[in-house]
Amino acid sequence: MEKITIRPWTEQDIDIVTEMEARCFSDPWNKEAMTASYLAPFTHCFLLEAGGQVCGYCILSVLFEDAEVLNIAVDLPHRKQGYGNALMNAMHEKAIALGAEKCFLEVRESNLSAITLYKKYGYEQYGVRKRYYEDGEDALAMKKTL
Repeated sequence: MEKITIRPWTEQDIDIVTEMEARCFSDPWNKEAMTASYLAPFTHCFLLEAGGQVCGYCILSVLFEDAEVLNIAVDLPHRKQGYGNALMNAMHEKAIALGAEKCFLEVRESNLSAITLYKKYGYEQYGVRKRYYEDGEDALAMKKTL
């Protein structure tokens, strides 16, 4: 794995993150949603760079004792290189530093690679959000103790 850097987003990163989002997801967040996340007071947006190239990003929300993974993606050509692990570690470290005790997320029930990653980090399913996604697919609600 190349040397990686994980850093907070800048306003200039929003376009590249939005473009990557469109490549990675069937129901991508638009630029307005990305901008709103970047500007929200309780969110923390991280960008992963390797070899001078943006390879992934994530958005974490922390409010009191609860954290939530709002979004995480590794661009298609950069998958299976440990970047998802690095982003998960960065989010968990930030959540713990801010006093969070639990972390939550929702994931498409068909996204087996993401579910595998989350289970590796100790997330357990605690429910199902019926028809959560625009296309009607259910989401698995998962959580872990930090």
